[in-house]
Amino acid sequence: MAADGGSGRGAGGITIHDTLSGKRSSLSGQGTNAVSIYLCGVTVYDDAHIGHARTIITFDVLRRHLEGRGIRATMVQNFTDVDDKIIARARDEGIQASELGERYIRRYHEEFERLNVLKADSYPRATEHIPDIIGFIGDLIGGGAAYVAKNGVYFAVSEFAQYGKLSGKKTDQLRSGARIEVDEAKRDPLDFALWKFDSGHPSWDSPWGAGRPGWHIECSAMSTKYLGDCIDIHGGGRDLIFPHHENEIAQSETRTGSMFARIWMHVGMVTIGGEKMSKSLGNIRSVRRALEDWGPNVIRLFCLSGHYSKPVDYSDENLRESLARWRQIEACHYELMHAARNTDGKNGGGPACGANIPGLVDAGDRFDAALDDDLNTHLAVSAVMDVVSDTNALAADCALGPGRAAGAGAELSRMSRILGLRVPNVDPAEAAAIDSEVEARNGLRRQGRYEEADAARDRLRARHVELFDRGDKTVWVKREKIGADARS
Repeated sequence: MAADGGSGRGAGGITIHDTLSGKRSSLSGQGTNAVSIYLCGVTVYDDAHIGHARTIITFDVLRRHLEGRGIRATMVQNFTDVDDKIIARARDEGIQASELGERYIRRYHEEFERLNVLKADSYPRATEHIPDIIGFIGDLIGGGAAYVAKNGVYFAVSEFAQYGKLSGKKTDQLRSGARIEVDEAKRDPLDFALWKFDSGHPSWDSPWGAGRPGWHIECSAMSTKYLGDCIDIHGGGRDLIFPHHENEIAQSETRTGSMFARIWMHVGMVTIGGEKMSKSLGNIRSVRRALEDWGPNVIRLFCLSGHYSKPVDYSDENLRESLARWRQIEACHYELMHAARNTDGKNGGGPACGANIPGLVDAGDRFDAALDDDLNTHLAVSAVMDVVSDTNALAADCALGPGRAAGAGAELSRMSRILGLRVPNVDPAEAAAIDSEVEARNGLRRQGRYEEADAARDRLRARHVELFDRGDKTVWVKREKIGADARS
């Protein structure tokens, strides 16, 4: 890994907090300009929820920032498509587990495409990698770290002396805990399943008997197949630290004898009214519903509003703050677009070229520095809002100018692209039609026909076109349609 090239400001040192060491770890100086990322994906028995969205959006921004710095980021994100919950849900619906999995994988791709998440390089599924999983288990058995018992094949935790190093949990305390699953066939209550014997559907033949893989072994087998024995960044939600990621480390490092991941990056939970989302509380918020209510840009801003490692509360108050920010960013994009294409000298008191908005370069530097420093998206968004504020001040004074607008527009577009924010496109024919209607409305105003002008403005507003008068010029904004607006 190396931090070379990129935005033109110099990549500097990109650091990420490593859960394992408890310290910041640098992505610089590893000798290449590529980073491998393995992200634990969703278990496809239900719709993805806003907690999944926050984790995946966080890693999407990390990937965009790395690539903006000239660092190639290879992203692998798995689907767990065989699991007790999937099998139980499919049985309740009277369908095959594979059919249920396909439904929710399809929905996942539809929803996260709407959220403007870049596609991963690979989306491996557990059911497509059974031979890899069986081979991995065979190596562990052959090395004496796993054993065959009555109900399946288990990893012997006692064979990995560093068990608990990621979560900080001690094995003697875990053994005395009431939450450990008891299985008489296991040698140690901490031992975990690599292969579960089951002759039902779905199941696969193995050297030890028909069955299906355990949860933890899937990610170890798939990550090493696609990214090698040592991953640069392994990530997921904080709820995966124990037991999932702890068990991945144990089985992977036992098999290879080397470090499994250089950096462990974990994203904080999304709460509802301060409480953890859970089906028992009935407070799960699906991505599908969130998109209907708030749209993709507001959701992204909400997910990026605090430091990724800390919890964030999914509340109307926090979402409306994100909506307000988005409306300002959205309007600024149009303000700059109109000013940059203005060649008649009106609303253009600034120089025609060669000048930037005061503070623009500083805001860009602060944006990049914030993301370099453990992906601090809160400060990065603040830098974006500073560009918006400075742009609005100049526009209000009719001093924006095409030169300043072009420079600020390019920088705001760069920042937005890295954060994954996207202003919906207006095609040239629609833009020309809006221009014509705006000019007709302004003609009515000049003639003193204000009621007719207001009616024209209302017709445009009904089509989500908002007008801002700047002296004798009018700027229009094509607003993204957001469901929450209708309820306000």
